[in-house]
Amino acid sequence: MSALFRRTAKAGKKAPGERLVTLIGKPGCHLCDDAREVIAGVCGELGVAWEEKDITRDEALHKEYWEQIPVVLVDGEQHTFWRVDEGRLRRELQG
Repeated sequence: MSALFRRTAKAGKKAPGERLVTLIGKPGCHLCDDAREVIAGVCGELGVAWEEKDITRDEALHKEYWEQIPVVLVDGEQHTFWRVDEGRLRRELQG
């Protein structure tokens, strides 16, 4: 077991490879495009999986987030909305 894994497990934090970032947005949204670029860069650098969900295809997401998009979730918990701060996202994912 690596020292990083032991520190992460001891602190109750997930290793970057166990994290999931979700971008909730919609087509044609320039803020969503900006968020996608930041998320793809940070997640690619750290080896974190990410996915994108479209509020125009999911009524429940639309009802919950339509005024806040883009919304970023980290491990299912809301991290931010509208603008994604690259440094803040990186710190969150590094634990």
